[in-house]
Amino acid sequence: MPEHDAPGDARFATRQVHAGSVPDPVSGSRAQPIHATSSFVFDDAEHAAALFAGERSGNQYARMHNPTTAAFAARLAALEGGVAAVALASGQAASAATLLALARPGARVVCSNQVFGGTDALFRRWLVPWGVDLMTAPPEPDALAAAFDERTVACWVESIANPSGSVPDLPALAERCAAAGVPLVVDNTWGCAGYLCRPLAHGAAAVVHSATKWIGGHGSFVGGVVVDGGSFDWSAGRVPALCQPDAQGRSPQVRFGAAALAGRVHELGLFTLGATLSPFAAFLGLQGLETLDLRVQRSCDTALVLARWLAAQPQVERVAYPGLEDHPSHAVARRVLQHGFGAVVAFDLAEQRRAHACLDAFRLVSHLANIGDVRSVAIHPWTTTHRSLSEAARRAAGVTPGLVRLSLGLEDPDDLREDLAQALRAAAGSA
Repeated sequence: MPEHDAPGDARFATRQVHAGSVPDPVSGSRAQPIHATSSFVFDDAEHAAALFAGERSGNQYARMHNPTTAAFAARLAALEGGVAAVALASGQAASAATLLALARPGARVVCSNQVFGGTDALFRRWLVPWGVDLMTAPPEPDALAAAFDERTVACWVESIANPSGSVPDLPALAERCAAAGVPLVVDNTWGCAGYLCRPLAHGAAAVVHSATKWIGGHGSFVGGVVVDGGSFDWSAGRVPALCQPDAQGRSPQVRFGAAALAGRVHELGLFTLGATLSPFAAFLGLQGLETLDLRVQRSCDTALVLARWLAAQPQVERVAYPGLEDHPSHAVARRVLQHGFGAVVAFDLAEQRRAHACLDAFRLVSHLANIGDVRSVAIHPWTTTHRSLSEAARRAAGVTPGLVRLSLGLEDPDDLREDLAQALRAAAGSA
């Protein structure tokens, strides 16, 4: 049966349809089958032993291996330009497994102070009590690099910050990280699997994703992905967790080669913790990827139109969108991003009651805690997604009491503008 996996030099639109998947050799199914099984039959006792010893590749048990999930991970690796990827049960699980693979008590992690509230909670509720020294700084290369010391095992930023829209200068930051021997990890959820931003090409060691968002695109499942760039030299000793030998005397770099980080994430996140993505969710993720560029481009185009319109409305105090010329990250975004400036626009109505009135008045826009959906959705970060942060931390992240975060879907832009207009009138009437 002929193979149709995308060649290595295929362009993005081809890879998002073909990478990681070939026609099923048994049934001939062109769509990736859903392998709903807990276990896989071994050829013989030696085959089983070799699999568990890591001497052969193959499927052992569905907590760690599944062909549907493997196809999903392989496609994400191809789109991001990585050497390997691991799919997990959620974006939060992907972040946690990455940090677990990198950090140990006594290590330091340097993180942007403009990140998703759930990411901040993960760092402060788990890493800090576990004994990791957390340092935060604005997402600027010099500010982050100033926090590095000999214990630093990771620098963590978002390609487009949630919800401020800040875009870090990834090439400059990667240079600072390389000079210090610190792996740069980028949450590329808003970078849409490499369509808008390719952190690995800018020098990042790894990227993480909430696949729940634009990758899936339809708000139909929860999932996460870690993609290993394969370029970081773990043997240098900066990250003990990835260069020290195991009980058999083999370091992760010896065991997994260039995909040392992915190997440890798989081992810790799936084998040890069981944060496993179901094959049903992986199938939905594959379906979403097949139309990723079309959906994201439409949403980005709409976001720019509506950001400009919102900036001209008297009820709106400010608009946070890197596509606007007055956004602090606009110049960097023009260099680091491609195809657009993201599909999320945040706008400030000055007061919490006005933001709530706006959300309550929406007729077309859905009020829910997700982004990257084909439907436009909105939320009030101050009282929801970033509620666990202190007031000072919320403001540092660009979150204010009057801020509304709007993720643009695929509706007609004129219908969305009309819905926004009537919601803004309702917000003004609530004063």
